[in-house]
Amino acid sequence: MLSVGNFLSEDEDEYIQNDLNVRRKILRQESNIFSMTDSQFVSYFRLSKDAFKYVLGQITPDLRNRVKSTSVPNTLKLAATMRILAEGSYQKGAGNDFNVSLSQSSVSNVFRECIEVLHNKLCPNWISFPTTEEEKYEIKEHLLQNTGFPGVIGCIDGTHIKIVAPRMEERFKYLNRKGFYSLNVTVVCDHKLRIRYISSHHHGSVHDSLVWNTSDLKQHMKENFDNGERNTWILGDAGYPLEKFLITPFRSADEGSPECRFNKIHSKTRNIVERAIGVLKNRFRCILGARQLHYTPDICGKVTAVCAALHNTCIHFKIEMPIVNANPYFMTDSNDVEMNDDLNALDIRSSIMLSLSN
Repeated sequence: MLSVGNFLSEDEDEYIQNDLNVRRKILRQESNIFSMTDSQFVSYFRLSKDAFKYVLGQITPDLRNRVKSTSVPNTLKLAATMRILAEGSYQKGAGNDFNVSLSQSSVSNVFRECIEVLHNKLCPNWISFPTTEEEKYEIKEHLLQNTGFPGVIGCIDGTHIKIVAPRMEERFKYLNRKGFYSLNVTVVCDHKLRIRYISSHHHGSVHDSLVWNTSDLKQHMKENFDNGERNTWILGDAGYPLEKFLITPFRSADEGSPECRFNKIHSKTRNIVERAIGVLKNRFRCILGARQLHYTPDICGKVTAVCAALHNTCIHFKIEMPIVNANPYFMTDSNDVEMNDDLNALDIRSSIMLSLSN
């Protein structure tokens, strides 16, 4: 038999929840995130106020229309989403933020809605591989002047994004060589650390070379080469196959040899992609790895791509980059593998090596 105390407890719980909902509504109505100082705003949301308003304007037409007076304003939808991306915080914690004031269930719905819209609207506009001669020349010239390596329009690397264990029948696909579940994400960046290409839906168990070999980027580079584009390539580490348009270092180069000099200049140039990944993960700590992303692999892939697009937006709006410190969660997949290198690519690499020795 239920006691009177049980009924009182249920009534009290309902009263407390209703009171909390009312307080949250009042806080939402009174909230003005733009009253924060500029530095506080960037610290909280990673975007400057101008960048935030720009992103908000881009996604507002595709967000669900407010029907009830209690509906969450679009400004707070984006604010809640940016808090999760920025800090990697749990949804309940983000919702309890005094600038947001949403229940965990509301934050969950808002976050998924915003990520879908951001992925569809922001990513195509802010992540694009250099295609014009002007773009390519700018990147090549900057890297040549600063590192000495000619013809480079981007640097490629893979990094792992930690995710919560997927469905039992899929787990083996996402278990990487370090023993945790992840997505293996391929990134190409330019001299300004902008992400120019990202592939964020591959299982953590696959190697960088497989991601590359099945990518539309490889097909794009091959078509350009076959159509006569020469002296244009991207740089990758020894985990990638040497190709006519993807230049990798020499294996086992003797100290003081031309091959060793080539490798040092190659490494100095390719360092920009490691820096870009470090900045990306420290700017949006949800993908840093201190905690797993608690979503399906598909949503995790979209979250990662959205972070890359927002990262490029930050660069465009000249928002200061975070300091990148070494941490135990940062992981790239750069283990060497023996490959059957393209003979023409071997000649191209040797020609570059000779030009660097002159």
